[in-house]
Amino acid sequence: MDILDISKEKMTSTLSVLKQDLNGLRAGRANAQVLDRIMVDYYGTPTPINQLGNISTPEPRMLIISLWDNKMIPMVEKAIQKSDLGINPANDGKIIRLIFPELTEERRKELVKTVKKKGEESKVAIRNVRRDAIDRIKKEKKDGEITEDDQKKMEEKAQKMTDDFIKDVDSIISAKEKEILSV
Repeated sequence: MDILDISKEKMTSTLSVLKQDLNGLRAGRANAQVLDRIMVDYYGTPTPINQLGNISTPEPRMLIISLWDNKMIPMVEKAIQKSDLGINPANDGKIIRLIFPELTEERRKELVKTVKKKGEESKVAIRNVRRDAIDRIKKEKKDGEITEDDQKKMEEKAQKMTDDFIKDVDSIISAKEKEILSV
């Protein structure tokens, strides 16, 4: 695999990590993905909540968790309370309800800052991949494996690819900001 293919793969994985991180942010609407990081001790094994039952969204600001094993309800509730979600679960013996409160203006602004920070981190990671690629291209030129023309072309491609991924990060970030700021 050549240097540019490896770089593209790394940049793509940086984008997918960013998308995953942003999906975990609570933006005022109920989103089952906020539960993905919460682990519950299921008979000695840390297990994600989505593997213990069905998660549904009957209303925009409510999640319902119907567990396959009702004995797990107290443990799932405890795990949700310990998490950074800031939501108190309620249960009726069969299902767990999570009601997401409306976000305050201040909280929305904090979330936007967090989103921008994650975006900047992703851009830095992408630029580091580009730097590493250009270093390897220069090394290949120095070792006589490629010509100077090839070096220039490859460096230009690396830069173009970096610019494209940075644009992708910007569009993902602005979409998430719109989602957070829409009431």
